[in-house]
Amino acid sequence: MKIFLFLVLALSTLLGASIQWEHDYTEGVKQVKTLNKPMLFIVSSHHCRYCVQLESTTLKDPRVIQKVNAAYVPVIVYMEDRPLFPREFYAGGTPTTWFIKGDGNAMFKPLMGALDASSFLEALTIVTTEYKKISK
Repeated sequence: MKIFLFLVLALSTLLGASIQWEHDYTEGVKQVKTLNKPMLFIVSSHHCRYCVQLESTTLKDPRVIQKVNAAYVPVIVYMEDRPLFPREFYAGGTPTTWFIKGDGNAMFKPLMGALDASSFLEALTIVTTEYKKISK
């Protein structure tokens, strides 16, 4: 099993796999309801050092890519684009990572800043477990 997992991760890296981002919050909410998956919602900025760090390291990690694409509706918006999303999800800084339920409400308080891949994966595991409990 470990060899299979390694091969899948290696293959996804070689093929340039990436997170399949949605860039429209409203469309993401529709997908959350249809797919019965939580939304991974990131408020970012092209000019933010920590946003760039998060996107170029953690969100490029093959383990993170696989887990996000399999279990979440990933949505990212950039403040420079003046995106439309509920203002309560703007926490005063970027990057801000939220986990959103099908009713549009946050599951937890946001994660602020650039987390490393291991910490991000841990958060994804917690959210996945909790979402399964509340979505039954």
